[in-house]
Amino acid sequence: MDLKTIIDEFDQVAKKQDLSTSKYHQLIVMIEDEIKQALADLQSADDIDHKSVIKHLTEKLDAYRVQEQIKMLKKDLKVDLKNYPEILGKFVEIDISKASRNVEFESPIINKIILNLIYHEGLFDVANTFTNEAQQRHINWLRRDFSKMHEILEALKAKNLEPALNWVSVNRHILDPKESNNLEFNLRRLQFLKLLKETPSEGINFVKTYLSPLASNHRNELLILTVFFFWPEKVETSPYSDLTSPEKWAAVSQEFIVQFCGSIGVSFRNPLTVTVDAGALGLPILLNKANLMGREEWAAMRMFPVAMELGKEFQFHSAFVCPVCKEQSDEDNPAMMLGMDECHHVLCSQTISALTKRKTRFHTIQCPYCSCVMSVNMCQRLYL
Repeated sequence: MDLKTIIDEFDQVAKKQDLSTSKYHQLIVMIEDEIKQALADLQSADDIDHKSVIKHLTEKLDAYRVQEQIKMLKKDLKVDLKNYPEILGKFVEIDISKASRNVEFESPIINKIILNLIYHEGLFDVANTFTNEAQQRHINWLRRDFSKMHEILEALKAKNLEPALNWVSVNRHILDPKESNNLEFNLRRLQFLKLLKETPSEGINFVKTYLSPLASNHRNELLILTVFFFWPEKVETSPYSDLTSPEKWAAVSQEFIVQFCGSIGVSFRNPLTVTVDAGALGLPILLNKANLMGREEWAAMRMFPVAMELGKEFQFHSAFVCPVCKEQSDEDNPAMMLGMDECHHVLCSQTISALTKRKTRFHTIQCPYCSCVMSVNMCQRLYL
């Protein structure tokens, strides 16, 4: 069963749900009309028999069999929804334990990764509980830095830009010049738009003092900001009102997180989150291979039997593929540079072993690209 079949099944239920909603609506409208008519009859004359009007309305509503209709509509929809687990079961591998392998983990390292995530999310009370239960020490420098980061993020949520601007100013020397320039401009832009609403008369001086020094990389954005002088107190109704939207504030906060994490030498994406995301992407491939291989063969496997292409966002190191054997280098077959003072072409270790000549008591190799001959001892491992 392919994905299109699943989508078609979902579409059918969605259409039936729309039809049920339409029938519900029609039923409600009819009941509403009957009640309105009864109210009109009751208000039309003083001598009308109220009991007969109410009795007539009750008979009309009973004729619609409201409860039976609603029950039937629910039953039809419930039958379709009950079929979903069976449909998905044919398409999705339920028992993911088939891909599991007994791997020894170093608990202290795992605990540090978990603690990193907790700090990253600003859950410092949870971190205290975790360290007590796992008998793990706090990573003091990381806790301190992430605590500072979340203080600034809380200020940004309250639309207080000063802490973030002060941080950029203090850490400018360790930040990437272009990225820090972008972050500071985006913060100053929000500050400028906020200032225009509160004290429009200070807008020009603010631009000269804070925005003009950043103009070299932001001329177009700065030109747009001059338009706001025509709407100093109506920023939200101007043609560029999106510049003050919640999305812009969220984008600046995310930009700050990236810069902050870079300044302390950690990834803005937590290692545990990256690992889980990568595992989720690779799991279908692993399940497929695990089903094809025997349990013992799978458990004894040292390397994945197939290439795991997870996307560039999961590539953190350069990958070298040997131009001779066409295999990707790894710990058992690392990339090697030929001769420190010779040709400097790169092959993998196994290829060098295959090309080694034993004509002398010193093993030599001839480069397949430039024909240089050198001792194997002159080859140097490359760490990618």
